[in-house]
Amino acid sequence: MASYGTILTRVFTSNAQLPVAGATVAFTQQSTHDGRHTLLAVRITDENGRTAPVQVSTPDLAASEVPGNVTPFAVCDIWAEAPGYELQLVENVQIFPGTQTLQILPLVPLGEQEDNSLPEAPVIIPPQNL
Repeated sequence: MASYGTILTRVFTSNAQLPVAGATVAFTQQSTHDGRHTLLAVRITDENGRTAPVQVSTPDLAASEVPGNVTPFAVCDIWAEAPGYELQLVENVQIFPGTQTLQILPLVPLGEQEDNSLPEAPVIIPPQNL
């Protein structure tokens, strides 16, 4: 039986924590075979800086109940951008079966002469030792 978890995001300005409405948020998964990214969904944040949930296929819940080599969660990468802000990339976000994950995405305002090219250092979430 297929298992699913959901993920949604909250996008806000980095220091003031004011919501960023109209930000584009892309959810991708990287293939274990060739390293290519597959687009899962694209969402636009609402007036509260939140996206609608995205359903993600996960390993079966039973995988987390016995020791072994099966990782009991799925991972995805999240890209967020909005005009006037640096691009934010968060890698290896963990989604567990039957659980809703909320990923916080603080966006840093750009200076006057800056563009929102790829971030110099993406946020990388380390794997959990389960």
